Amino acid sequence: MYTTINPDGQLNNYANEPTMYPAEYPNEQQQQRYALQGAAAVLLVTSLLLTAFAVS
Repeated sequence: MYTTINPDGQLNNYANEPTMYPAEYPNEQQQQRYALQGAAAVLLVTSLLLTAFAVS
C-alpha cells in the first residue's frame, strides 16, 4: 500500500492495483457453444414474446 501525506498533513492511502492479464480469444469449441447459447436465447425470447402477444 502506498501512503503519502500532502502539505496540509492529510493522509492519502492508495490501494494496490491488481496485475492485469489480457483476455484470451475463445477457441473454436467455445465459439460454437456461444453461438448455440445465443440461438437458444433468441428462441426463448421469441417464444416469450409470442406467448405474451397471444395471451393479450
